[in-house]
Amino acid sequence: MAQLTEHTDVLDKRLTKHLLRRACFHYSKQQLEANVGKTASEILQSLATPKSFTWPWPYDVIKNGPNSQCPDTTDGSWLENPNWTSSLYSCGQSRKRGLVAGWWWFNALKQNTLIDKLTWFLFTTFTLSKDDGSGKSAHFFDYLNLLQFYADKSVKDLAKKITFDNSMLYYLDNKDNNKNSPNENYAREFLELFTIGKGEQIADGDYTNYTEHDVVQAARVFSGVKLKPNRDHFDTDTVKLPHYPNGLPTGYINVGKHDTGAKTFSHAFAAHTILGGNDTNSIEAELDNFVEMVFSQSATAVNYVRKLYRMYVRSEWGQDVEEGIITPLAEQLMSNGYNVQEVLLTLLKSKHFFDLDDSDSSNENIGGIIKNPLQYLTEMTQLLGVEVPDATVAPPPPGDPYNQSTYYYFHQFWMFFAHNSFFPATGMELFAPSTVAGYAGDYQAPSYDRSWFNSNTIIARYNTIMSFIGGEYSDGNGNGNNQIVGIQTTANGGKYYQRIRTNFSSVDFVANSISDPFDPNKVVNEIAELLYCESIDTSRLAYFKLFLVPQGQPDYYWYEAWSNYVDHGDMTQVKLRLDQLVAKMVNAAEFQLM
Repeated sequence: MAQLTEHTDVLDKRLTKHLLRRACFHYSKQQLEANVGKTASEILQSLATPKSFTWPWPYDVIKNGPNSQCPDTTDGSWLENPNWTSSLYSCGQSRKRGLVAGWWWFNALKQNTLIDKLTWFLFTTFTLSKDDGSGKSAHFFDYLNLLQFYADKSVKDLAKKITFDNSMLYYLDNKDNNKNSPNENYAREFLELFTIGKGEQIADGDYTNYTEHDVVQAARVFSGVKLKPNRDHFDTDTVKLPHYPNGLPTGYINVGKHDTGAKTFSHAFAAHTILGGNDTNSIEAELDNFVEMVFSQSATAVNYVRKLYRMYVRSEWGQDVEEGIITPLAEQLMSNGYNVQEVLLTLLKSKHFFDLDDSDSSNENIGGIIKNPLQYLTEMTQLLGVEVPDATVAPPPPGDPYNQSTYYYFHQFWMFFAHNSFFPATGMELFAPSTVAGYAGDYQAPSYDRSWFNSNTIIARYNTIMSFIGGEYSDGNGNGNNQIVGIQTTANGGKYYQRIRTNFSSVDFVANSISDPFDPNKVVNEIAELLYCESIDTSRLAYFKLFLVPQGQPDYYWYEAWSNYVDHGDMTQVKLRLDQLVAKMVNAAEFQLM
Protein backbone atom coordinates (compact mmCIF):
# COMPACT_ATOMS: atom_id res chain seq x y z
CA MET A 1 0.00 0.00 0.00
CA ALA A 2 1.37 3.42 -0.95
CA GLN A 3 2.12 5.46 2.14
CA LEU A 4 3.79 8.69 3.23
CA THR A 5 5.92 7.21 6.00
CA GLU A 6 9.18 9.16 6.09
CA HIS A 7 12.34 7.41 4.93
CA THR A 8 14.79 8.27 7.69
CA ASP A 9 17.76 6.10 6.66
CA VAL A 10 20.77 7.66 4.99
CA LEU A 11 20.67 7.60 1.18
CA ASP A 12 23.05 5.68 -1.05
CA LYS A 13 24.18 7.13 -4.39
CA ARG A 14 21.19 5.76 -6.32
CA LEU A 15 18.63 7.35 -4.02
CA THR A 16 20.62 10.58 -3.65
CA LYS A 17 20.67 11.01 -7.43
CA HIS A 18 16.94 10.37 -7.53
CA LEU A 19 16.24 13.02 -4.92
CA LEU A 20 18.53 15.68 -6.41
CA ARG A 21 17.27 15.09 -9.94
CA ARG A 22 13.60 15.28 -9.04
CA ALA A 23 13.84 18.12 -6.51
CA CYS A 24 15.95 20.37 -8.76
CA PHE A 25 16.89 20.88 -12.40
CA HIS A 26 20.46 19.71 -11.96
CA TYR A 27 23.22 18.43 -9.72
CA SER A 28 26.99 18.20 -10.06
CA LYS A 29 29.33 15.32 -9.29
CA GLN A 30 30.63 17.29 -6.31
CA GLN A 31 27.14 17.92 -4.97
CA LEU A 32 26.21 14.27 -5.44
CA GLU A 33 29.26 13.03 -3.55
CA ALA A 34 28.76 15.58 -0.77
CA ASN A 35 25.18 14.38 -0.16
CA VAL A 36 25.61 10.61 -0.35
CA GLY A 37 25.26 9.26 3.18
CA LYS A 38 22.86 11.98 4.33
CA THR A 39 19.15 11.56 4.99
CA ALA A 40 16.54 12.95 2.64
CA SER A 41 15.55 15.42 5.33
CA GLU A 42 19.12 16.72 5.63
CA ILE A 43 19.52 17.10 1.86
CA LEU A 44 16.17 18.84 1.45
CA GLN A 45 16.95 21.23 4.28
CA SER A 46 20.04 22.38 2.34
CA LEU A 47 17.94 22.82 -0.82
CA ALA A 48 15.11 24.74 0.87
CA THR A 49 17.07 27.98 0.78
CA PRO A 50 15.99 31.47 -0.31
CA LYS A 51 16.56 32.39 -3.93
CA SER A 52 19.70 34.39 -4.69
CA PHE A 53 20.54 36.14 -7.94
CA THR A 54 24.08 35.63 -9.21
CA TRP A 55 23.10 37.70 -12.23
CA PRO A 56 21.02 40.59 -10.80
CA TRP A 57 19.40 42.03 -13.94
CA PRO A 58 18.81 40.86 -17.51
CA TYR A 59 20.99 42.76 -19.96
CA ASP A 60 20.42 43.53 -23.64
CA VAL A 61 23.56 44.22 -25.67
CA ILE A 62 21.63 45.34 -28.72
CA LYS A 63 20.55 48.97 -28.96
CA ASN A 64 17.44 50.05 -30.82
CA GLY A 65 19.03 53.15 -32.26
CA PRO A 66 18.31 55.88 -34.81
CA ASN A 67 19.25 53.64 -37.75
CA SER A 68 16.43 51.26 -36.97
CA GLN A 69 12.68 51.78 -36.99
CA CYS A 70 12.72 51.91 -33.19
CA PRO A 71 13.17 54.94 -30.94
CA ASP A 72 16.68 55.87 -29.87
CA THR A 73 16.59 54.26 -26.44
CA THR A 74 19.28 53.04 -24.10
CA ASP A 75 18.82 49.35 -23.51
CA GLY A 76 21.44 47.57 -21.38
CA SER A 77 19.82 46.79 -18.02
CA TRP A 78 16.54 48.21 -19.28
CA LEU A 79 14.52 46.81 -16.37
CA GLU A 80 16.72 48.62 -13.87
CA ASN A 81 15.78 51.97 -15.37
CA PRO A 82 13.80 53.92 -12.73
CA ASN A 83 12.18 55.91 -15.56
CA TRP A 84 10.80 52.82 -17.32
CA THR A 85 7.55 53.38 -19.16
CA SER A 86 5.63 51.13 -21.50
CA SER A 87 6.12 53.51 -24.45
CA LEU A 88 9.88 53.90 -23.90
CA TYR A 89 10.60 50.27 -24.72
CA SER A 90 8.41 49.48 -27.69
CA CYS A 91 10.90 47.55 -29.83
CA GLY A 92 12.95 44.40 -29.43
CA GLN A 93 10.44 43.00 -26.96
CA SER A 94 10.58 39.43 -28.21
CA ARG A 95 14.35 39.41 -27.76
CA LYS A 96 14.06 41.05 -24.35
CA ARG A 97 11.49 38.50 -23.15
CA GLY A 98 13.93 35.82 -24.26
CA LEU A 99 16.67 37.50 -22.24
CA VAL A 100 14.42 37.56 -19.17
CA ALA A 101 14.02 33.79 -19.60
CA GLY A 102 17.81 33.54 -19.89
CA TRP A 103 18.22 35.55 -16.69
CA TRP A 104 15.97 33.08 -14.88
CA TRP A 105 17.78 30.04 -16.33
CA PHE A 106 21.28 31.34 -15.57
CA ASN A 107 20.37 32.02 -11.95
CA ALA A 108 18.80 28.55 -11.69
CA LEU A 109 22.01 27.06 -13.10
CA LYS A 110 24.15 28.81 -10.50
CA GLN A 111 22.11 27.83 -7.43
CA ASN A 112 20.57 24.49 -6.63
CA THR A 113 17.36 25.18 -4.75
CA LEU A 114 13.81 23.90 -4.52
CA ILE A 115 12.58 27.36 -5.51
CA ASP A 116 13.44 27.05 -9.19
CA LYS A 117 11.53 23.86 -9.95
CA LEU A 118 8.66 25.07 -7.76
CA THR A 119 8.63 28.29 -9.81
CA TRP A 120 8.39 26.14 -12.93
CA PHE A 121 5.57 24.16 -11.29
CA LEU A 122 3.69 27.40 -10.68
CA PHE A 123 4.32 28.46 -14.28
CA THR A 124 2.80 25.19 -15.54
CA THR A 125 -0.19 25.91 -13.30
CA PHE A 126 -0.75 29.68 -13.76
CA THR A 127 0.33 29.45 -17.37
CA LEU A 128 0.76 32.21 -19.90
CA SER A 129 2.79 32.50 -23.08
CA LYS A 130 5.42 35.24 -22.94
CA ASP A 131 5.36 35.73 -26.72
CA ASP A 132 1.62 35.59 -27.31
CA GLY A 133 -0.05 38.68 -25.93
CA SER A 134 1.38 38.92 -22.42
CA GLY A 135 2.63 42.50 -22.59
CA LYS A 136 6.13 43.95 -22.57
CA SER A 137 9.25 42.14 -21.38
CA ALA A 138 9.05 44.07 -18.11
CA HIS A 139 5.57 42.68 -17.45
CA PHE A 140 6.88 39.15 -18.05
CA PHE A 141 9.76 39.88 -15.67
CA ASP A 142 7.24 40.94 -13.00
CA TYR A 143 5.22 37.78 -13.60
CA LEU A 144 8.27 35.52 -13.15
CA ASN A 145 9.24 37.34 -9.97
CA LEU A 146 5.71 36.94 -8.65
CA LEU A 147 5.91 33.17 -9.14
CA GLN A 148 9.36 33.01 -7.52
CA PHE A 149 8.18 35.04 -4.55
CA TYR A 150 5.30 32.65 -3.83
CA ALA A 151 7.13 29.41 -4.66
CA ASP A 152 7.80 28.73 -0.96
CA LYS A 153 4.62 30.41 0.26
CA SER A 154 0.86 29.98 -0.16
CA VAL A 155 -0.46 29.16 -3.60
CA LYS A 156 -3.81 30.49 -2.37
CA ASP A 157 -2.20 33.90 -1.84
CA LEU A 158 -0.67 33.64 -5.31
CA ALA A 159 -4.11 32.92 -6.77
CA LYS A 160 -5.26 36.24 -5.33
CA LYS A 161 -2.22 38.13 -6.63
CA ILE A 162 -2.11 36.63 -10.12
CA THR A 163 -5.45 38.30 -10.91
CA PHE A 164 -3.69 41.69 -10.73
CA ASP A 165 -0.57 40.64 -12.65
CA ASN A 166 -0.25 42.83 -15.75
CA SER A 167 0.99 39.99 -17.99
CA MET A 168 -1.96 37.83 -16.98
CA LEU A 169 -4.37 40.74 -17.50
CA TYR A 170 -3.02 41.05 -21.05
CA TYR A 171 -2.88 37.34 -21.77
CA LEU A 172 -6.36 36.23 -20.67
CA ASP A 173 -8.15 39.49 -21.48
CA ASN A 174 -9.42 40.30 -18.01
CA LYS A 175 -8.42 43.90 -18.78
CA ASP A 176 -11.48 43.87 -21.07
CA ASN A 177 -13.84 42.41 -18.46
CA ASN A 178 -16.37 45.07 -17.46
CA LYS A 179 -19.77 45.02 -15.77
CA ASN A 180 -21.66 45.82 -18.98
CA SER A 181 -19.33 43.89 -21.27
CA PRO A 182 -18.16 40.73 -19.49
CA ASN A 183 -15.18 38.69 -20.69
CA GLU A 184 -15.09 35.17 -19.25
CA ASN A 185 -11.64 34.05 -20.45
CA TYR A 186 -9.78 34.59 -17.20
CA ALA A 187 -12.62 33.34 -15.00
CA ARG A 188 -12.85 30.11 -17.00
CA GLU A 189 -9.12 29.38 -16.84
CA PHE A 190 -8.95 30.38 -13.19
CA LEU A 191 -11.39 27.61 -12.35
CA GLU A 192 -10.40 25.00 -14.93
CA LEU A 193 -6.61 25.32 -14.97
CA PHE A 194 -5.39 27.53 -12.16
CA THR A 195 -7.31 26.16 -9.20
CA ILE A 196 -10.07 23.57 -8.75
CA GLY A 197 -10.14 21.83 -12.14
CA LYS A 198 -13.21 20.55 -13.93
CA GLY A 199 -13.70 17.09 -12.57
CA GLU A 200 -15.85 14.58 -14.43
CA GLN A 201 -18.59 16.11 -16.56
CA ILE A 202 -21.94 14.97 -15.19
CA ALA A 203 -24.29 17.11 -17.30
CA ASP A 204 -24.23 19.77 -19.96
CA GLY A 205 -22.31 22.68 -18.43
CA ASP A 206 -21.79 20.80 -15.12
CA TYR A 207 -18.25 19.60 -14.52
CA THR A 208 -18.69 18.30 -10.96
CA ASN A 209 -16.32 20.85 -9.41
CA TYR A 210 -18.00 23.88 -11.00
CA THR A 211 -20.57 24.76 -13.63
CA GLU A 212 -20.88 27.21 -16.51
CA HIS A 213 -23.00 29.33 -14.18
CA ASP A 214 -19.99 29.60 -11.85
CA VAL A 215 -17.81 30.82 -14.72
CA VAL A 216 -20.31 33.63 -15.35
CA GLN A 217 -20.38 34.58 -11.67
CA ALA A 218 -16.60 34.45 -11.39
CA ALA A 219 -16.27 36.80 -14.37
CA ARG A 220 -18.52 39.23 -12.51
CA VAL A 221 -16.23 38.98 -9.47
CA PHE A 222 -13.16 39.70 -11.64
CA SER A 223 -14.76 42.62 -13.51
CA GLY A 224 -13.07 46.01 -13.32
CA VAL A 225 -9.49 44.81 -12.71
CA LYS A 226 -7.41 46.88 -15.12
CA LEU A 227 -3.89 47.17 -16.50
CA LYS A 228 -1.21 49.58 -15.34
CA PRO A 229 1.07 49.37 -18.40
CA ASN A 230 3.64 51.77 -16.91
CA ARG A 231 4.08 49.55 -13.82
CA ASP A 232 3.40 52.43 -11.45
CA HIS A 233 0.95 50.73 -9.08
CA PHE A 234 2.55 48.45 -6.46
CA ASP A 235 1.78 45.53 -4.18
CA THR A 236 3.11 46.33 -0.71
CA ASP A 237 3.10 42.64 0.30
CA THR A 238 6.11 42.07 -1.97
CA VAL A 239 8.39 44.96 -0.96
CA LYS A 240 11.07 42.52 0.26
CA LEU A 241 11.87 41.37 -3.25
CA PRO A 242 15.39 42.47 -4.30
CA HIS A 243 14.27 43.99 -7.60
CA TYR A 244 11.26 45.83 -6.22
CA PRO A 245 11.84 48.40 -3.48
CA ASN A 246 8.22 49.56 -3.85
CA GLY A 247 6.76 46.09 -4.31
CA LEU A 248 5.74 44.24 -7.47
CA PRO A 249 3.91 46.33 -10.09
CA THR A 250 0.26 45.30 -10.43
CA GLY A 251 -2.95 46.24 -12.12
CA TYR A 252 -5.64 48.17 -10.27
CA ILE A 253 -9.38 48.21 -9.62
CA ASN A 254 -11.56 50.54 -11.67
CA VAL A 255 -14.58 50.77 -9.40
CA GLY A 256 -16.80 52.14 -12.13
CA LYS A 257 -16.21 49.07 -14.32
CA HIS A 258 -16.94 46.54 -11.55
CA ASP A 259 -20.19 44.61 -11.23
CA THR A 260 -21.29 45.55 -7.72
CA GLY A 261 -24.17 43.08 -7.51
CA ALA A 262 -24.25 39.96 -5.35
CA LYS A 263 -22.89 36.77 -6.95
CA THR A 264 -24.59 33.48 -6.12
CA PHE A 265 -22.79 30.31 -7.18
CA SER A 266 -24.09 26.86 -8.09
CA HIS A 267 -24.64 23.69 -6.07
CA ALA A 268 -20.95 22.91 -6.63
CA PHE A 269 -20.23 25.68 -4.12
CA ALA A 270 -23.32 25.05 -2.00
CA ALA A 271 -25.15 28.03 -3.60
CA HIS A 272 -22.75 30.34 -1.78
CA THR A 273 -23.41 34.08 -2.22
CA ILE A 274 -20.67 36.74 -2.26
CA LEU A 275 -21.75 40.32 -1.77
CA GLY A 276 -20.46 42.76 -4.39
CA GLY A 277 -18.09 45.56 -3.44
CA ASN A 278 -18.58 49.19 -4.40
CA ASP A 279 -15.18 50.69 -3.53
CA THR A 280 -11.59 49.50 -3.77
CA ASN A 281 -11.46 47.92 -0.32
CA SER A 282 -14.79 46.11 -0.55
CA ILE A 283 -14.02 44.87 -4.08
CA GLU A 284 -10.69 43.49 -2.85
CA ALA A 285 -12.61 41.79 -0.03
CA GLU A 286 -15.02 40.37 -2.61
CA LEU A 287 -12.11 38.92 -4.61
CA ASP A 288 -10.62 37.45 -1.45
CA ASN A 289 -13.95 35.88 -0.53
CA PHE A 290 -14.19 34.27 -3.95
CA VAL A 291 -10.69 32.79 -3.71
CA GLU A 292 -11.41 31.56 -0.18
CA MET A 293 -14.58 29.87 -1.45
CA VAL A 294 -12.69 28.06 -4.22
CA PHE A 295 -9.83 27.04 -1.94
CA SER A 296 -12.18 25.75 0.75
CA GLN A 297 -13.11 22.93 -1.64
CA SER A 298 -11.11 19.73 -1.15
CA ALA A 299 -11.11 19.28 -4.94
CA THR A 300 -8.84 22.33 -5.24
CA ALA A 301 -6.22 20.84 -2.93
CA VAL A 302 -6.49 17.47 -4.68
CA ASN A 303 -5.98 19.14 -8.08
CA TYR A 304 -2.76 20.84 -6.95
CA VAL A 305 -1.40 17.68 -5.36
CA ARG A 306 -2.09 15.63 -8.49
CA LYS A 307 -0.17 18.19 -10.55
CA LEU A 308 2.65 18.13 -8.02
CA TYR A 309 2.78 14.33 -8.05
CA ARG A 310 2.80 14.26 -11.84
CA MET A 311 5.79 16.61 -12.00
CA TYR A 312 7.85 15.17 -9.16
CA VAL A 313 7.00 11.46 -9.06
CA ARG A 314 5.29 10.01 -12.14
CA SER A 315 2.54 10.82 -14.61
CA GLU A 316 0.13 7.98 -13.87
CA TRP A 317 -0.93 6.14 -10.73
CA GLY A 318 -3.54 3.82 -9.32
CA GLN A 319 -6.15 3.97 -6.62
CA ASP A 320 -3.64 2.98 -3.91
CA VAL A 321 -1.63 6.15 -4.63
CA GLU A 322 -4.79 8.23 -4.82
CA GLU A 323 -5.85 7.04 -1.37
CA GLY A 324 -2.47 6.66 0.33
CA ILE A 325 -0.57 9.64 -1.13
CA ILE A 326 -2.79 12.17 -2.93
CA THR A 327 -5.57 12.37 -0.36
CA PRO A 328 -3.41 12.85 2.77
CA LEU A 329 -1.18 15.38 0.96
CA ALA A 330 -4.28 17.32 -0.10
CA GLU A 331 -5.43 17.35 3.52
CA GLN A 332 -2.00 18.67 4.56
CA LEU A 333 -2.18 21.35 1.86
CA MET A 334 -5.54 22.60 3.11
CA SER A 335 -4.47 22.55 6.75
CA ASN A 336 -1.21 24.46 6.18
CA GLY A 337 -2.78 27.34 4.23
CA TYR A 338 -1.83 25.91 0.82
CA ASN A 339 1.97 26.03 1.23
CA VAL A 340 3.02 23.77 -1.66
CA GLN A 341 6.68 23.56 -0.63
CA GLU A 342 5.76 22.03 2.74
CA VAL A 343 3.67 19.38 0.99
CA LEU A 344 6.48 18.74 -1.49
CA LEU A 345 8.93 18.15 1.36
CA THR A 346 6.58 15.56 2.87
CA LEU A 347 6.38 13.81 -0.50
CA LEU A 348 10.12 13.89 -1.24
CA LYS A 349 11.00 12.47 2.19
CA SER A 350 8.55 9.58 1.94
CA LYS A 351 9.34 5.92 1.43
CA HIS A 352 6.91 6.03 -1.48
CA PHE A 353 9.02 8.60 -3.34
CA PHE A 354 12.03 6.25 -3.10
CA ASP A 355 10.06 3.13 -4.15
CA LEU A 356 10.45 1.70 -0.65
CA ASP A 357 6.82 1.24 0.37
CA ASP A 358 6.25 -2.11 -1.36
CA SER A 359 8.13 -5.30 -2.15
CA ASP A 360 9.53 -4.14 -5.50
CA SER A 361 11.67 -1.02 -5.37
CA SER A 362 12.75 -1.00 -9.01
CA ASN A 363 9.59 -0.78 -11.12
CA GLU A 364 7.82 2.44 -10.26
CA ASN A 365 9.26 5.89 -9.55
CA ILE A 366 13.02 5.89 -10.12
CA GLY A 367 13.62 6.41 -13.83
CA GLY A 368 9.87 6.70 -14.37
CA ILE A 369 9.80 10.13 -16.07
CA ILE A 370 11.19 11.27 -19.43
CA LYS A 371 13.11 14.51 -18.92
CA ASN A 372 11.60 17.61 -20.40
CA PRO A 373 13.99 19.78 -22.48
CA LEU A 374 14.61 22.21 -19.60
CA GLN A 375 15.72 19.39 -17.28
CA TYR A 376 17.68 17.73 -20.08
CA LEU A 377 19.74 20.80 -21.03
CA THR A 378 20.36 22.03 -17.48
CA GLU A 379 21.27 18.61 -16.11
CA MET A 380 23.60 17.82 -19.00
CA THR A 381 25.36 21.16 -18.63
CA GLN A 382 26.08 20.60 -14.94
CA LEU A 383 26.91 16.88 -15.01
CA LEU A 384 29.41 17.23 -17.84
CA GLY A 385 30.90 20.45 -16.47
CA VAL A 386 30.06 22.41 -19.64
CA GLU A 387 31.30 25.98 -19.19
CA VAL A 388 28.53 28.41 -20.11
CA PRO A 389 29.71 31.99 -20.75
CA ASP A 390 29.47 34.09 -17.62
CA ALA A 391 26.55 36.50 -17.79
CA THR A 392 27.66 38.37 -14.67
CA VAL A 393 30.84 39.99 -16.03
CA ALA A 394 30.77 43.62 -17.13
CA PRO A 395 28.94 43.70 -20.47
CA PRO A 396 29.95 45.88 -23.42
CA PRO A 397 28.35 49.29 -23.86
CA PRO A 398 24.79 49.14 -25.23
CA GLY A 399 24.69 49.09 -28.99
CA ASP A 400 28.07 47.38 -29.34
CA PRO A 401 27.15 43.72 -29.88
CA TYR A 402 30.42 43.03 -31.70
CA ASN A 403 32.47 43.70 -28.58
CA GLN A 404 33.61 40.13 -27.99
CA SER A 405 33.04 40.15 -24.23
CA THR A 406 32.14 37.14 -22.11
CA TYR A 407 28.68 38.62 -21.64
CA TYR A 408 28.13 38.89 -25.37
CA TYR A 409 29.17 35.24 -25.63
CA PHE A 410 26.40 34.40 -23.16
CA HIS A 411 23.99 36.40 -25.31
CA GLN A 412 25.04 34.27 -28.30
CA PHE A 413 24.77 31.01 -26.37
CA TRP A 414 21.42 31.77 -24.84
CA MET A 415 19.56 33.56 -27.63
CA PHE A 416 21.00 31.89 -30.71
CA PHE A 417 21.46 28.38 -29.40
CA ALA A 418 19.29 27.69 -26.34
CA HIS A 419 16.27 29.98 -26.67
CA ASN A 420 15.90 30.20 -30.45
CA SER A 421 17.15 26.75 -31.47
CA PHE A 422 17.36 24.08 -28.78
CA PHE A 423 14.07 24.70 -26.99
CA PRO A 424 11.85 25.11 -30.08
CA ALA A 425 13.45 22.10 -31.80
CA THR A 426 12.91 19.89 -28.74
CA GLY A 427 9.25 20.84 -28.43
CA MET A 428 9.41 23.45 -25.68
CA GLU A 429 9.13 27.10 -26.57
CA LEU A 430 10.45 28.24 -23.20
CA PHE A 431 7.76 30.03 -21.14
CA ALA A 432 5.67 30.10 -24.33
CA PRO A 433 3.44 27.02 -24.69
CA SER A 434 1.00 27.10 -27.57
CA THR A 435 -2.09 27.00 -25.31
CA VAL A 436 -3.03 28.24 -21.85
CA ALA A 437 -3.28 24.58 -20.80
CA GLY A 438 0.52 24.49 -21.05
CA TYR A 439 2.81 21.83 -22.48
CA ALA A 440 1.27 18.52 -23.50
CA GLY A 441 3.99 16.72 -21.54
CA ASP A 442 2.58 18.15 -18.31
CA TYR A 443 -1.13 17.45 -18.71
CA GLN A 444 -2.17 15.54 -21.80
CA ALA A 445 -3.17 11.92 -21.22
CA PRO A 446 -2.26 9.27 -22.07
CA SER A 447 1.20 10.31 -23.24
CA TYR A 448 2.15 12.93 -20.60
CA ASP A 449 5.99 13.11 -20.38
CA ARG A 450 6.35 10.69 -23.30
CA SER A 451 5.28 13.64 -25.45
CA TRP A 452 8.75 15.12 -25.03
CA PHE A 453 10.42 12.27 -26.91
CA ASN A 454 9.16 11.69 -30.42
CA SER A 455 10.22 11.70 -34.06
CA ASN A 456 9.87 15.49 -34.25
CA THR A 457 12.17 16.24 -31.31
CA ILE A 458 14.61 13.35 -31.09
CA ILE A 459 17.17 14.68 -33.59
CA ALA A 460 17.53 18.05 -31.87
CA ARG A 461 17.79 16.36 -28.47
CA TYR A 462 20.46 13.95 -29.70
CA ASN A 463 22.35 16.71 -31.49
CA THR A 464 22.79 18.78 -28.33
CA ILE A 465 25.79 16.87 -26.98
CA MET A 466 27.42 17.10 -30.41
CA SER A 467 26.98 20.87 -30.22
CA PHE A 468 28.86 20.94 -26.92
CA ILE A 469 31.59 18.65 -28.24
CA GLY A 470 32.04 20.50 -31.53
CA GLY A 471 31.52 24.00 -30.19
CA GLU A 472 28.98 24.78 -32.90
CA TYR A 473 25.54 23.60 -33.82
CA SER A 474 24.66 21.66 -36.91
CA ASP A 475 22.94 18.45 -37.89
CA GLY A 476 26.29 16.68 -38.16
CA ASN A 477 25.84 16.13 -41.89
CA GLY A 478 26.04 19.68 -43.21
CA ASN A 479 22.36 19.65 -44.04
CA GLY A 480 19.90 22.36 -43.10
CA ASN A 481 16.58 21.45 -41.53
CA ASN A 482 14.21 23.54 -39.46
CA GLN A 483 13.95 20.70 -36.97
CA ILE A 484 17.69 20.47 -36.46
CA VAL A 485 19.34 22.55 -33.77
CA GLY A 486 21.23 25.47 -35.13
CA ILE A 487 21.51 25.44 -38.89
CA GLN A 488 21.24 29.07 -39.96
CA THR A 489 20.17 30.10 -43.46
CA THR A 490 21.71 33.11 -45.17
CA ALA A 491 19.82 35.47 -47.48
CA ASN A 492 21.08 33.65 -50.56
CA GLY A 493 20.07 30.24 -49.24
CA GLY A 494 23.49 29.17 -48.02
CA LYS A 495 24.12 27.42 -44.70
CA TYR A 496 26.49 28.33 -41.92
CA TYR A 497 27.31 27.07 -38.47
CA GLN A 498 26.85 29.27 -35.42
CA ARG A 499 29.35 29.19 -32.57
CA ILE A 500 27.73 27.91 -29.42
CA ARG A 501 30.13 29.86 -27.12
CA THR A 502 30.44 27.10 -24.52
CA ASN A 503 33.53 25.16 -23.52
CA PHE A 504 33.53 21.39 -23.10
CA SER A 505 36.35 18.84 -23.26
CA SER A 506 35.52 15.17 -22.90
CA VAL A 507 39.17 14.57 -21.97
CA ASP A 508 39.08 17.08 -19.13
CA PHE A 509 35.71 15.71 -18.03
CA VAL A 510 37.13 12.19 -17.65
CA ALA A 511 40.38 13.41 -16.11
CA ASN A 512 38.46 15.36 -13.46
CA SER A 513 35.57 12.96 -12.85
CA ILE A 514 36.86 9.39 -13.05
CA SER A 515 38.79 7.76 -10.21
CA ASP A 516 41.10 5.83 -12.58
CA PRO A 517 40.99 7.11 -16.18
CA PHE A 518 43.47 4.40 -17.23
CA ASP A 519 40.82 1.71 -16.66
CA PRO A 520 38.16 1.64 -19.42
CA ASN A 521 35.75 -0.27 -17.18
CA LYS A 522 35.89 2.47 -14.56
CA VAL A 523 35.55 5.18 -17.19
CA VAL A 524 32.32 3.67 -18.52
CA ASN A 525 30.88 2.58 -15.17
CA GLU A 526 31.57 5.87 -13.39
CA ILE A 527 30.12 7.97 -16.21
CA ALA A 528 27.04 5.75 -16.07
CA GLU A 529 26.85 6.12 -12.28
CA LEU A 530 26.92 9.89 -12.68
CA LEU A 531 24.46 10.19 -15.55
CA TYR A 532 21.97 7.37 -15.15
CA CYS A 533 19.26 6.50 -12.66
CA GLU A 534 20.37 2.87 -12.44
CA SER A 535 23.69 1.02 -12.78
CA ILE A 536 24.35 -0.55 -16.16
CA ASP A 537 24.67 -4.31 -16.62
CA THR A 538 27.59 -6.20 -18.16
CA SER A 539 26.12 -6.14 -21.67
CA ARG A 540 25.77 -2.34 -21.63
CA LEU A 541 29.27 -2.01 -20.18
CA ALA A 542 30.63 -4.15 -23.01
CA TYR A 543 28.75 -2.09 -25.61
CA PHE A 544 29.93 1.30 -24.36
CA LYS A 545 33.49 0.06 -23.81
CA LEU A 546 33.78 -0.63 -27.53
CA PHE A 547 34.13 3.12 -28.04
CA LEU A 548 37.34 3.02 -25.98
CA VAL A 549 38.64 -0.47 -26.73
CA PRO A 550 38.01 -1.83 -30.25
CA GLN A 551 36.55 -5.30 -30.66
CA GLY A 552 39.17 -7.97 -30.00
CA GLN A 553 41.63 -5.64 -28.25
CA PRO A 554 42.59 -6.02 -24.57
CA ASP A 555 41.83 -3.31 -21.99
CA TYR A 556 45.50 -2.42 -22.19
CA TYR A 557 44.69 -0.69 -25.50
CA TRP A 558 42.94 2.11 -23.62
CA TYR A 559 45.55 2.14 -20.86
CA GLU A 560 48.23 2.80 -23.47
CA ALA A 561 46.23 5.54 -25.19
CA TRP A 562 45.59 7.34 -21.91
CA SER A 563 49.25 6.93 -20.90
CA ASN A 564 50.33 8.52 -24.16
CA TYR A 565 48.10 11.50 -23.38
CA VAL A 566 49.37 11.83 -19.80
CA ASP A 567 53.05 11.38 -20.69
CA HIS A 568 53.23 13.31 -23.96
CA GLY A 569 50.15 15.56 -24.03
CA ASP A 570 48.87 13.94 -27.22
CA MET A 571 45.12 13.76 -26.85
CA THR A 572 44.30 12.91 -30.46
CA GLN A 573 43.40 9.29 -29.78
CA VAL A 574 41.71 9.73 -26.41
CA LYS A 575 39.67 12.75 -27.52
CA LEU A 576 38.32 10.97 -30.57
CA ARG A 577 37.26 7.96 -28.53
CA LEU A 578 35.95 9.88 -25.53
CA ASP A 579 33.92 12.23 -27.72
CA GLN A 580 32.24 9.18 -29.24
CA LEU A 581 31.70 7.55 -25.85
CA VAL A 582 30.24 10.61 -24.15
CA ALA A 583 27.93 11.32 -27.08
CA LYS A 584 26.73 7.73 -27.14
CA MET A 585 26.15 7.61 -23.37
CA VAL A 586 24.32 10.95 -23.27
CA ASN A 587 22.11 9.96 -26.19
CA ALA A 588 21.38 6.53 -24.71
CA ALA A 589 17.87 5.78 -23.50
CA GLU A 590 19.14 5.71 -19.90
CA PHE A 591 19.97 9.44 -19.91
CA GLN A 592 16.55 10.44 -21.24
CA LEU A 593 15.00 9.19 -18.00
CA MET A 594 14.90 10.65 -14.52
